[in-house]
Amino acid sequence: MKTFVATLNAKYIHMNLAIRYLKAYAEPDFPVELAEYTIKDPVLHIVADLIERKPDVIGFSCYIWNIEETIRVIEILKKINPDIKIVLGGPEVSYDVFYWLERLKEADCIVMGEGEETFKELLSCFKNDEPLENVRGIAFRKDGKVKINPARPKLNLRNHPSPFRFKEDIPDLGKRIVYVETSRGCPFQCQFCLSSIETGVRFFDREKIKEDIRYLMKNGARTIKFVDRTFNISRSYAMDMFQFLIDEHVPGTVFQFEITADIMKPEVIEFLNQNAPPGLFRFEIGVQSTNDLTNELVKRKQNFEKLARTVPLIREGGKIVQHLDLIAGLPEENYDSFRKTFNDVFALRPEELQLGFLKMLRGTGLRHQAKQWDYVYMDRAPYEILKNNVLSFDDITRLKKAEDILDKYWNRHRMDATVEFLVTYAFETPFDFFQQFGIYWADRGWSKIGHQLEDLFTRLLEFLRHAEIRDLDIALALMKFDYLSRLKYKPRKIWWEDGLTKEERAEIFRGLPESALPEEVKALSEREWMKHVVTEKMPIDLPAFLQSKKIVREDHYLLFYYDGKGECRYFQI
Repeated sequence: MKTFVATLNAKYIHMNLAIRYLKAYAEPDFPVELAEYTIKDPVLHIVADLIERKPDVIGFSCYIWNIEETIRVIEILKKINPDIKIVLGGPEVSYDVFYWLERLKEADCIVMGEGEETFKELLSCFKNDEPLENVRGIAFRKDGKVKINPARPKLNLRNHPSPFRFKEDIPDLGKRIVYVETSRGCPFQCQFCLSSIETGVRFFDREKIKEDIRYLMKNGARTIKFVDRTFNISRSYAMDMFQFLIDEHVPGTVFQFEITADIMKPEVIEFLNQNAPPGLFRFEIGVQSTNDLTNELVKRKQNFEKLARTVPLIREGGKIVQHLDLIAGLPEENYDSFRKTFNDVFALRPEELQLGFLKMLRGTGLRHQAKQWDYVYMDRAPYEILKNNVLSFDDITRLKKAEDILDKYWNRHRMDATVEFLVTYAFETPFDFFQQFGIYWADRGWSKIGHQLEDLFTRLLEFLRHAEIRDLDIALALMKFDYLSRLKYKPRKIWWEDGLTKEERAEIFRGLPESALPEEVKALSEREWMKHVVTEKMPIDLPAFLQSKKIVREDHYLLFYYDGKGECRYFQI
């Protein structure tokens, strides 16, 4: 019997952990082959590849991002070879199994919840032609009717075999995100999240996890993401793992965690700020909403005051990148309330801020209570909301325009100084900048066309002129600074109109105070100066603004020196 475990990842860089768990648990009793694709791969190419490998059983790992493409694959597979056993599992099909078995006649069986032991038992039944009635944790059809077997007891994770010791994975470890799980379950009950369904937290064997991480790093893994819902739920456990990762990491490796910030103790932050190498750790922090009523309605326990102390302390340490999440569309969070949530969280200045939209996931409490708040949402995955009793469809489309600008102009860090000035001085609140620019961007039709780096600057300048902001000269100067300081080589042309003439630049060169520049720049001839230096006027004291956000109006020149080796340095004179 030839068995495959397959999935369609969102991107090639993602490395599915679930199918590797199934393979590790089934072997050596049942040899299992991995088959990974992406949702962008042509369906017929996926089908052709699977058929060519002559499977008897294929287990598909299903999520909201791949279910529709997976359905198309299995429909064609069954047309070509009806004898292939198709088993579905994963969070998208573990709930509403009646719906899925009615919709997907091609599926022979659905594994509900934790699938390792269940899948192995299924393989035994398929091999020996045994009935499925005694296999716990599955739903299937018998005599045209859907049968749901009793749930399976939870696994003892401490005895779980490693999902990382497959030779076929080694060549690609350095190119992909490797997902690691040290615990299952979540202590919280957020009603929009599937993790709320499983009560309690179970841990894998800590020493086995450490050995797996050593193995992964030794074999080239460079981005390792922990998928624990709350990595720091146990302070002692988290501290032990942090210390291990600091002590044994391979330079260039990045570890990502989902952290609950309001339960992180100051001593943990102090330890990380003192001991973690810069860039080693990346924290993802779900804030979702700062509206107390909203959090109460979705059973989300969160102390935003503590969170608002934690995030800046981590940021000031300069060691850890933080990614904060918001969810628009939660109960009783209207447009104005979400504007406040956004501003509350943006005030923390996270390196990345994701504005997401509520998805009514199958199995969640919020989906079961959807009528209470008049939710209207997509019938098919990803089940994103379209409106509710306090948030109109027009509100949501406006927020999506703000999301677009947030991603382009804040999360990508293309013009940090400019955006900092605009959200602090030029617009009433940060949200208003992203929202107003987002609406202008969409109205101009820019959402329908691509953009180069220069376009981001010229379009922002056009918007700022349209908005008639005060101190436009400061904004433009900071835009020039952001643009020029991030280039590796001197630009051949510039996108603004008021650059200094060659004669003015030569005059500045001849009048430079020698003490203002390093020896390498002092030694330049006038010809080399013209080749390697860009000079621009700056109407404010730039260091004062970058250090403390203070606007001190003083005329200066900024010199951008490009050394020809891919490095730029700037000097204010």
